[in-house]
Amino acid sequence: MGSRTSSKTKHPTTSTGFEYTFPAIRGIQAGREFYVSMCPLRLIPKMFMFDEEGLPPEVRAQRVLNKGRLPALTRYLLDNPGDYVFSALTASIDGDLRFSGVSDEGAGMRIGQIHIPMDARFLINDGQHRRAAIEVALQENPDLGDETIAVVFFHDTGLARCQQMFADLNRHAVRPSRSIGVLYDHRDDLAQLTKLLALKSPVFKGCVEMEQSTLSSRSRRLFTLSAIYSGTQALLQGLEVNKTEASDLAQAYWEAVDQTIPEWELVRDRSLCAPDVRRDFLHSHSLALHALGRVGNSLLRESTAPARWQPTVSRLMDVDWGRSNADWSGRAILGGRVSKSHQNLALTTNYLRLRLGLPLSPEEQQTEEAFSRRGDA
Repeated sequence: MGSRTSSKTKHPTTSTGFEYTFPAIRGIQAGREFYVSMCPLRLIPKMFMFDEEGLPPEVRAQRVLNKGRLPALTRYLLDNPGDYVFSALTASIDGDLRFSGVSDEGAGMRIGQIHIPMDARFLINDGQHRRAAIEVALQENPDLGDETIAVVFFHDTGLARCQQMFADLNRHAVRPSRSIGVLYDHRDDLAQLTKLLALKSPVFKGCVEMEQSTLSSRSRRLFTLSAIYSGTQALLQGLEVNKTEASDLAQAYWEAVDQTIPEWELVRDRSLCAPDVRRDFLHSHSLALHALGRVGNSLLRESTAPARWQPTVSRLMDVDWGRSNADWSGRAILGGRVSKSHQNLALTTNYLRLRLGLPLSPEEQQTEEAFSRRGDA
């Protein structure tokens, strides 16, 4: 852990004569020494300052802090004090840091302590949002301060090097697909429910791509896990039901929808190929599932009893889901491709509501009228 010690005379490090000392492991990358240490969370806001927001991009070593990301990160840390994971921070040190190994040869040369002047400047190359979230979380739960986070320290050799480090650290970063995020999420009740639907429901079993959020033209899957998640999330939005009731409602609703779309059953029976269905019809796309979820939510808000909403759902049999249907042009399909924009989702939902004889809200009516005026122009 970090500590403050007086510098010895033979190792003058700062004008103040005081320094931070951290246990560390020394390594080499690209011929440069770097050090890995553990830092108490309570020291992170004090050591790693962020004061570059007013500078133009060309003279900054980091992107501007996106404060919109902080609430989610902070809540994650506070809501999971016994089960959170924060990856290492990467920082450059503008100061005369030094390393003292436990021995002068062998493995002991790589294990020891780093001594950092207290007036040295710490610059985060990767992890400034984690650092900011830690600062906010500590205000609400100071007990987190005794926990630690790994920090990788590099020696600061100038702005150009720090900017290059930022570029290199983020160059090959790939955000995981939403489907695999749902698949591996064991905290989110809706993710758990979605996985059960995908693996056990007669509607989806064997037809779901569990890892990718987009399907290749040759994929034999009909749906993606992320699409089922979005549709089910819209279906259950705001309903005051427990986990078992939510699972039963979702299962019943998607089975009712399945009864109105014969192509889904034909794919399960291998009478039709999934790529052909996805190419010729709209109903297996994420946009359609999301819109179906929204429509179902309106019905379930009126009554969760299947006998009340199933007759309305059965009217979906009259919907022409074929992509050749001119009604979808501009509403769900733009330039020959299915569009998942917020506007197209709203218009697709409106279309289904109207076909089922359901009323539109004032906002939905405005959206529909604007679409109609655009078509008349």
